[in-house]
Amino acid sequence: MTGRRGLLAGALAALLVPVSSIAQQPGFSGYYLNVFTQLAGSPFASAGASDVQRLRIMWNASPGPLRLDAAYEHTLTLRQAGTSVGAQLFTATGTESGGDWLRLGGEIESGERMLWRHRVDRLSVRVDLGAGADLVVGRQPVSWATTLFLTPADPFSPFDPADPFREYRAGVDAARLRVYRGAFTQFEAVARIAAGESVTVLGRVSSNVRGWDLGAWGGVVHDTPGAAAFLSGSVGLWALRAEAAVRELGSGVAVRGAVGMDRTFALAGRDLYLVVEVQRDGFGATSAAGLLEAAARRAARQGEMQVLGREVGAVQLSYTLHPLVSASGLVLGNLRDGSFIASPGVSWSASESVSVRMGAYFGVGEGVAVEGTDVRLGSEFGALPRVVFGSLNWFF
Repeated sequence: MTGRRGLLAGALAALLVPVSSIAQQPGFSGYYLNVFTQLAGSPFASAGASDVQRLRIMWNASPGPLRLDAAYEHTLTLRQAGTSVGAQLFTATGTESGGDWLRLGGEIESGERMLWRHRVDRLSVRVDLGAGADLVVGRQPVSWATTLFLTPADPFSPFDPADPFREYRAGVDAARLRVYRGAFTQFEAVARIAAGESVTVLGRVSSNVRGWDLGAWGGVVHDTPGAAAFLSGSVGLWALRAEAAVRELGSGVAVRGAVGMDRTFALAGRDLYLVVEVQRDGFGATSAAGLLEAAARRAARQGEMQVLGREVGAVQLSYTLHPLVSASGLVLGNLRDGSFIASPGVSWSASESVSVRMGAYFGVGEGVAVEGTDVRLGSEFGALPRVVFGSLNWFF
């Protein structure tokens, strides 16, 4: 075990030491994240502390008509004995699989106090086809989200809406053809094979009509038919975003949709930014009794569901306290059972490339009832443990 720990330390040192010289080379860049978390006790895990370190190295090159993109990540989690990584509200481990077809990563070593993972998160080639068209093949980020937090019409790798670390969307293994017609109209087709050999083949069109961005997609999502429509624009000083999808659910059809509005206000000479979103998800549970059943559904296992409730809302506020300091607050709640997550935080831009953040998460609502081997959730968010965290982001 001592030898493996020495190998771990040596590998991380080798990755960290040359980053300054790597960053100076054309096509290379990187990202380092360190998150310290103190987790309160819960029915699922004992109280304890953990530290997550995530290192990402990125490279791109453009030989002739091609563009090559690659990104490789290591994530090291150190924790007190008995503290569960999965009990944390957010995932700082960007090396988690996004339903990969190609296994380019995985677990290097794990133990009671440590988890070490790695993943190739980008590995793609883009071919310029001329006349406003290109083809991208390989592991790449694909986002079709319109709303900002609750994105039921994004069929690829939606973010956890409570995750404060959303700098990089997980790459998926796919082929993506884009055709541009004019300044505002785009046609797109994506074919993806996910883990378990489920197939997603979708076509999408988007355009701008009288200042409104709108469009639709349709095809097969994880072997089942699906279609969606979306729009975004402005009404007065408010930005309006909406998306809706129709998916097969057993012998019926599930309708999934979200509407959001956001606006910047001037308050005491500073900017106050407000986002409000509401989602209704036909995949979600209609009551607390159905939450575990919703979590076991195929859509949840495939990473399509961001939350488990049928109706969910999100409100975020961010306020500029100083040109380098901002405060924020997020509330994510189940509109049926009344439970919610509250998350206040403050961020400091220490330099152009370094930022520091402190925050907390806590759930409000009915907790968990455990009777022998039976576990019953009283609400979606009430059983979540209290979390206090501090983080440092460094882009190089």
